[in-house]
Amino acid sequence: MDFESKIISREVSEILWETEKTVSTAESCTGGRIAEAIIAVPGASKYFKGGIISYVDEVKQNLLGVDAQLLIEKTAVCEEVAIQMVKGACKALNTDYAISATGFAGPSGGTKDIPVGTIWLACGKPDKVVTVKVEEDHGRDINLAIATNKAMEMFLTFLKEEDAPRPVREG
Repeated sequence: MDFESKIISREVSEILWETEKTVSTAESCTGGRIAEAIIAVPGASKYFKGGIISYVDEVKQNLLGVDAQLLIEKTAVCEEVAIQMVKGACKALNTDYAISATGFAGPSGGTKDIPVGTIWLACGKPDKVVTVKVEEDHGRDINLAIATNKAMEMFLTFLKEEDAPRPVREG
């Protein structure tokens, strides 16, 4: 894990520790790398409950509640599946937040419409999920590193916006 990832993980840790919120992961192509980034900080067991590696559609459906028809119509590599994975992980693992990743890391697996390097990332809570799409192919290892880093950056931004101090109204 690179230095930047460690800094992001530490910031995520501090926010979750202070707010006493929990997080889980639902990972397909990243295969546990996001969970690994989260647990890189000592004391992560206070806020990280676990992750589901849903490498195949069957696991996405059965453990995360991803809609079978959606998988047939749009494949697993789409924004809607990433969103359903977040909601499913929050439910299955009873967490406040979740982070998900689904895509084609390479070197194969892509299609004309969804090329290798396409990875959908999502994070949030059951009633609010944000997403980002990674689209460049730099080879499997770099694709996975980029996706993991972007997922952690996105989650850190989400946490900062969620837990930002609310303005006090006077009057």
